[in-house]
Amino acid sequence: MELAREDKVKDLLEKQKFNQKEIAEMTDPQIEYYHWLYFEDFVYDYM
Repeated sequence: MELAREDKVKDLLEKQKFNQKEIAEMTDPQIEYYHWLYFEDFVYDYM
């Protein structure tokens, strides 16, 4: 679980949506949500 969080944090930092301090204050569900928001593609996006 911790490794997955680190990977998602790294992706969000690279995308420059949040800074290190903001991410450090987030809970795991928040990080998962934002990662989903910015990185997951859905079929509906292409309709």
